[in-house]
Amino acid sequence: MAEIKQTFPIKGMHCASCVRVIEKSLSRTPGIKEANVNLATEKATVIYEDTECSPNQIASAVSNVGYAALVEQTKVDEGAERGEKEKSLKVLRSKVAVSLVLGGLILWGSFPGLMNTAPSFLKIPWVQLLLAIPVQFWAGLEFYQATIPALKHRLANMDTLVALGTTVAFGFSAFITFFPQIVQSIGLEPMPYFDVSTIVIGLILLGRYFEAKAKMGTSEAIKKLIGLQAKTARVLRGKGKGESVKEMDIPINEVVIGDIIRVRPGEKIPVDGIIIEGKSSVDESMITGESIPVDKTKGDSVVGATMNKSGTFIYKAKKVGSDTMLAQIIKLVQEAQGSKAPIQRIADTISSYFVPIVIMLAFATFGIWYVLGGTNAFLFALLNTVAVLIIACPCAMGLATPTAIMVGTGKGAENGILIKDAESLEIAHRLNTIIFDKTGTLTNGKPEVTDIVRVRGKGESVKEILGLVASLEKGSEHSLAEAIVKKGEEERVNIEKVEGFKAIAGQGVEGGVNGRKVYFGNTRLMENKKIDLTHVRSGLARLEGEGKTVMILATSSRHSEHSEESHIIGLIAVADTVKETAKAGVEALQKLGIEVVMITGDNQATANAIASKLGIKRVLAEVLPDQKEVEVRKIQAEGRKVAMVGDGINDAPALAAADIGIAMGTGTDVAIEAADITLINRDLKSVASAIELSKKTMRTIKLNLFWAFGYNIILIPVAMGILYPVWGILLNPIFASVAMASSSISVVSNSLLLKRTKL
Repeated sequence: MAEIKQTFPIKGMHCASCVRVIEKSLSRTPGIKEANVNLATEKATVIYEDTECSPNQIASAVSNVGYAALVEQTKVDEGAERGEKEKSLKVLRSKVAVSLVLGGLILWGSFPGLMNTAPSFLKIPWVQLLLAIPVQFWAGLEFYQATIPALKHRLANMDTLVALGTTVAFGFSAFITFFPQIVQSIGLEPMPYFDVSTIVIGLILLGRYFEAKAKMGTSEAIKKLIGLQAKTARVLRGKGKGESVKEMDIPINEVVIGDIIRVRPGEKIPVDGIIIEGKSSVDESMITGESIPVDKTKGDSVVGATMNKSGTFIYKAKKVGSDTMLAQIIKLVQEAQGSKAPIQRIADTISSYFVPIVIMLAFATFGIWYVLGGTNAFLFALLNTVAVLIIACPCAMGLATPTAIMVGTGKGAENGILIKDAESLEIAHRLNTIIFDKTGTLTNGKPEVTDIVRVRGKGESVKEILGLVASLEKGSEHSLAEAIVKKGEEERVNIEKVEGFKAIAGQGVEGGVNGRKVYFGNTRLMENKKIDLTHVRSGLARLEGEGKTVMILATSSRHSEHSEESHIIGLIAVADTVKETAKAGVEALQKLGIEVVMITGDNQATANAIASKLGIKRVLAEVLPDQKEVEVRKIQAEGRKVAMVGDGINDAPALAAADIGIAMGTGTDVAIEAADITLINRDLKSVASAIELSKKTMRTIKLNLFWAFGYNIILIPVAMGILYPVWGILLNPIFASVAMASSSISVVSNSLLLKRTKL
């Protein structure tokens, strides 16, 4: 007996209630140990015993509650899946348009006040019936498709409320249309309210349309990660003994372990491996997040999908296919996106009890009035039952959350904060820990010259030192050359001609400038040239202690034909500088009582130097790309609600694993797609603003739900006829629909107050 973990698509989900219904059905299936349904990815992950459960049983458990499980479709063609989603979105858009247009016409012809200006034909009940039929049974078909199977299994969701409310509204309106004289016989005006059923369906479908559009981008992170991989590899293969080795381009999926691969300047590295010949500088930012390219030589490892910047090298493939680091990152993102935070939505929780209670009250109302109603007992019972169901129609409840979310996300967008979905906005107010990636998030992500230090007693000025270094680095492929040359251009130094230029791998460069030998590099270069470092070691230690990369400039002066003396004339420090808004952003979060953590692949000294500038006390240094996601989960295990803020591809798994992933708008597309919130304004203070917005939006939602259910609590007893024995008052279904509309107006008006929020 073995446990099998399987992930497969689910069709037909559109709200959190759907997730709960499917999970309940799966959990009740014998043999299933764990079931996790993810609305964003529209997939389910199931762990089951292979001897007790089969894929067919899993599919049946899902189909029994009105959804489709594509159990055999564990691997989905991204293009085909996106095309299918776009097609479904187009159909939903059509349903929204039809529902709101036809509903608006019916409302115009039936609502008191409005109907006075309407064309006479719109006031005819038969015309309203014809307009309402396509909305009820075409646009609203999905409500029935989800409700009927759910009721068979004694489950209730938002679809149940919508289906009940609109069906009763439509059914009673149709009854009035066919038999107006019966309603008149008990002293009631035979006015149908098809507008209730059509407008409710249209508004709820409109909310689902916006949700579906937001979910469209969820799978883009995986798609773009896959797109990073090289499509071909140039392998070196011989056809037989004695024959020369030939280079050939082959598809990436044909590369096998042990293949010898050549990589030229500007090419992507196809798979993971070890360099056996040549040297180069490799941009590994898509893996490490660090902006400075890494020098590579024989024996060094290289990672697939990273970019070769300068030299040509040959390497042996060590990992291919699903074993490469990129494939592992893709897997981490998939698993993180497939998991979910244990969020219990207020509306769904209440609706799970509210629906059966309303149904029981409706039956009780009918029974009581049928017994006590006297001569017109049946009609009294029917009308009061209809009033109960109409007053309980979930229009206000359906609007309570989405209207606040729409205004809240709109307010965020105005301030450069893009929030991907309602769940993200809902979770953000609970955050108590923010983890910042260092490079490209807290820092600018590009090395800059920070210090030019003259060695005391030497004649060169700071500008002359910069001129010598810029002259040398002008033709260099060194990873720091660009920053130094840029600084030289800014200071308008003289760029001199360099003779005998030579790059020394892993050490630095040397050349002749104005008749003297110049060396520029690290301590290894100076030691190899036997240049004394004694008088600059304290300066080196100080700058390196600040997390900077320090290079040494030395020159040689010839004393005789056979001797020369070399001495150090200056130090140049290069570092990734802190963003202007970083310190203010950290302070804003700390004022909210939120713990700020910095995570980086840098060494501890560099990390501590940056953290001290920003006032960050908790630092996670020397963290490899695949460990960032692990560190996020460790902090979550402490009982913390965690947000991860990052910008690189290497941050994508951690962004997806965190309760909230926040991406910088200047970062990679993959990081942005994997995140829940994107800061397009590049202002780190907006992290605190997003949390404040979430808090205010949640307060609005709770107040909306109070009003929505408050109307029901007050008016359901009135609709049942509790006031009739004392004051002879019955709640006409028309007034029930007006009361329902009033609750919706109050909810929308309260949500609009969010527009006044200052961030």
